[in-house]
Amino acid sequence: MISGYEQVMEKTTDIKEQRRKKLSDLRNKNIRLFPNDFFVSHTIKDILAIIEKSPNTVTEHNPIFSVAGRMMAVNRFGKASFIRFRDRTGQLQAYVRKDNVGTEVYDLFKQLDIGDFVGLKGGLFKTKTGEWTLLVNELKLVSKAINPLPEKFHGLKDPEKRYRRRYLDLLMNSDVRDIFLKRSKIIQAIRTFLLNRDFLEVETPMMQPIPGGAEATPFKTHHNALGMDLFLRIAPELYLKRLVVGGFEQVFELNRNFRNEGVSTQHNPEFTMLEFYLAYATYQDLMELTEQMFAYVTRDVIGSTVITYQGNSIDMEGPWRRVTLLSALEEFGGIDAGLLKSREGLLDFASSKGIKITKTGRLGKVITKLFDILVEPHLIQPIFVTGYPVEVSPLSRRSETEPNLTDRFELFIGGREIANGFSELNDPDDQRERFIEQMSRREAGDKEAHHMDEDYIEALSYGMPPAAGEGIGIDRLVMLLTDSASIREVILFPHMKPKEHRPNT
Repeated sequence: MISGYEQVMEKTTDIKEQRRKKLSDLRNKNIRLFPNDFFVSHTIKDILAIIEKSPNTVTEHNPIFSVAGRMMAVNRFGKASFIRFRDRTGQLQAYVRKDNVGTEVYDLFKQLDIGDFVGLKGGLFKTKTGEWTLLVNELKLVSKAINPLPEKFHGLKDPEKRYRRRYLDLLMNSDVRDIFLKRSKIIQAIRTFLLNRDFLEVETPMMQPIPGGAEATPFKTHHNALGMDLFLRIAPELYLKRLVVGGFEQVFELNRNFRNEGVSTQHNPEFTMLEFYLAYATYQDLMELTEQMFAYVTRDVIGSTVITYQGNSIDMEGPWRRVTLLSALEEFGGIDAGLLKSREGLLDFASSKGIKITKTGRLGKVITKLFDILVEPHLIQPIFVTGYPVEVSPLSRRSETEPNLTDRFELFIGGREIANGFSELNDPDDQRERFIEQMSRREAGDKEAHHMDEDYIEALSYGMPPAAGEGIGIDRLVMLLTDSASIREVILFPHMKPKEHRPNT
């Protein structure tokens, strides 16, 4: 018995063979299949705007429009046809008559396929059903498509196939196009928000001799000319703080980071972050600024500060709740306060709950692991979690009232971490001690611990003003504002395992 997949493949192969034959026939007739000389005067969006603003002008003066796009549907009726074509701004209907465009052009048009790009010239008219339509008096093939597009209702639905062939996903699924249009608007709104507050946008190295700024495993490469190993950055933090030392007191970077970690619905080894630093500010100031930023961006992109994410209504307008890490473990994790200072007690608790903790040497790591599993999924409404231990915050300023803790917060929305910020550690001696502690952990087998960065310590030794800095996961923010459950839905080309190439699957 032939499977459904085999039937689709046979049908697709037949269509491709037919198209190849058409291609050969057109070439034999000296038809230019891929010209680049068609002039476009208007986009479809331009035309629709003119219709909306002054429909009388269209009917009375009959202006001629020159527009191009991909044919998405064709209905042929002998000597006349209706087509739907699309450009980057929208979709429009066109009417092609043999007596308007001429026999030679209409014969060419009859050999064109859905997916081909055409250039069209003509005026507008309304059909009997009231739809504005381009009455074509000139038609030109702009680019020939050889492979057939997926069927509209039986085509690209499987997530893996969609991610591997994103170009078809964008072409066939309007909701996917909307996600990435919205992503662009989100990034632009963030940039506008910060620039309006006198932040300076900068670029820092993506290849670094010493990876730093986060606890993560880096990607490693080698520079032949310099004869040295380099690492794709896991964070731009240490370079941005060098700029604060250099006098750039308010800086930000919308950047790509790379971490050699697993792939999941929340993680991609290459991802986008916003990092920004503000001199003479504290983590408390950053929490207020973050509330303002999220409300601004959400209102600008969505039109409201209230969003729906995975069935939950979430209000992005501040002020948001603040809670300490330990109190969150009590309230949401059901852990007795008496256990929170006992590493052994917490390990026994984790074991009783079937929770595996690999980094058992540090109380802070045990606490944060339990938090990730027991608390984080419950934090749906925006909430700042503060009071992180020094041992899991090697770049954060110590709390002056509780020296074992840091002036740090993490922001959670929709059951996942969205941002991490803190008052910056600017004491070079304290920073050196933290790096030495991190090095001992690396030697003990913790591959994610920080490296020693002598150049960064030297930079701090020239003096860095008191400052606060924050990193925001752009992909996760886009997930929130587009109601996307997986990070792969908001990254154009997510990384995936290699797969045997099977055309048209």
